[in-house]
Amino acid sequence: MRKSLLAAGSVAILGLGLGLAGCSSAAEEPDSITISLVPSVQGEDLAEALDPLTEYLSDGLGIEVKGVVADNYNATVEALGADQSQVIISDAGSLYNAIKQYDAKLILRDVRFGATSYAAVAYTNNPDKYCDDEPVMATYAAGPVELSYCNGLEDGTATGQGPKGLEHLADAKGAKVALQAATSPAGYQYPIVAFQDQGLDTDTDIEQIPVEGNNNAVIAVANGDAEIGFAYWDARVTVTDEIPDIADKAVAFAYTDMIPNGGVAVSDSLSDETVEKLTQLLDDYADSSDEAKDIMFELVGLSDWTADTAEDEITRYGEILEKFSN
Repeated sequence: MRKSLLAAGSVAILGLGLGLAGCSSAAEEPDSITISLVPSVQGEDLAEALDPLTEYLSDGLGIEVKGVVADNYNATVEALGADQSQVIISDAGSLYNAIKQYDAKLILRDVRFGATSYAAVAYTNNPDKYCDDEPVMATYAAGPVELSYCNGLEDGTATGQGPKGLEHLADAKGAKVALQAATSPAGYQYPIVAFQDQGLDTDTDIEQIPVEGNNNAVIAVANGDAEIGFAYWDARVTVTDEIPDIADKAVAFAYTDMIPNGGVAVSDSLSDETVEKLTQLLDDYADSSDEAKDIMFELVGLSDWTADTAEDEITRYGEILEKFSN
């Protein structure tokens, strides 16, 4: 679920809180707008995927809207800073940087599978140690499959809302913990911060077991190579074919803070009126037609955008990235 095309990203030195400056009401109406994004399609299919979105926006705004392909997420931020683009569709880290560095305004958040954010999950093969109660089964609707949870994480239909159960990480001293690459928010960064918040020295108090990929973090727990493993919610669905009893072998016992999806930010050179129109058009795009919904998924790997931007999640993301940028 979290192989997000807009989810990996740029890590810059981050520091201050979000300066969500409003767009200047005195700004002139533009003759054209350029959108910078990193698409999921490449090569000759790019124009076919991008043109319907820019044509839709051009019709709605009454001005030309152009799309520019960025090589990476950092490039979207720099394009906005140089006024080569006035709108960026990018990952959470780049949105934070654009806001902090160039007074961009966050207007929309990405929606995938009905969610704008997700938790990293702590899985264990030793529920007697990390669970206050007996694991229960709850339905993971995106699977769909029933999976195991304890410490009151879920009841009935799983929702994956954290933080929950993190106090149980304090019991992990001396444990083997499967962790992914240091650039992974769900597989490394948020878990490391969670351990440290519980008073553990992650260099000496746990034994880090390096793994590649969310599926392998879950498999390491199921196979007994690690007592705890971290992956996105809920990565167990990626291994149900090879490990049908994964719910017994890897129990979810804690959720980290929510990790935000990316979204859309705009330059402060755009007027309030233009921003309002643009926000509404993009917010409505996925529901404008079946074709639009397909194009949106093919272009940027999303099911929708939402104006519920949850700036606090972006702020927390920036704070955590700062810990790993030095």
